[in-house]
Amino acid sequence: MLPDGYALRPLSADDAGPLAAAAERNREHLRPWEPLRPGSFFTEEGQREVVEGRLRQVELGLFDCWVLWHGADVVGAANLQNIVRGAMLGADLGYWVDHAHLRRGLAVASVEHLVRRGHDLGLHRLGASTMVANLPSQAVLRRCGFQEVGRIPSFLYLDGGWRDSILFNLVLHDGPPRG
Repeated sequence: MLPDGYALRPLSADDAGPLAAAAERNREHLRPWEPLRPGSFFTEEGQREVVEGRLRQVELGLFDCWVLWHGADVVGAANLQNIVRGAMLGADLGYWVDHAHLRRGLAVASVEHLVRRGHDLGLHRLGASTMVANLPSQAVLRRCGFQEVGRIPSFLYLDGGWRDSILFNLVLHDGPPRG
């Protein structure tokens, strides 16, 4: 459950400006955990392109995107991405929280929201990965019931280099796929 004053809302085409402000405000905070970003990423026009691309993926059923708000400010995001149907019925999750809003339970509430969304979408499992050094994110995933399932060397190119990642998994149910 989100603390008072916070809300998770579906990504909207109108979110580009507030997302750009949040990206700029959190540039250094998120830099170690993300791919290198061009300067345009931190502009409203750049975020408009990101949002349009994500909304196309939402329409295709490949993403489920949510924006975390505090008043008129974007202070985070939570996404189910790489949604796969068929025999797997799974997705990967990702999230971030503004540096000025840490330690308020927002990351846990965001991941719990994504778990509920996974159930709503009829998914069987959710996966997540964190860089080895990202101990706070690993703690959030464990608190939300995810289990560590392994380590992949040189998994993602983040912060200017290939980084090892720890993989997590959460099985949502053991029943047959919903029709």
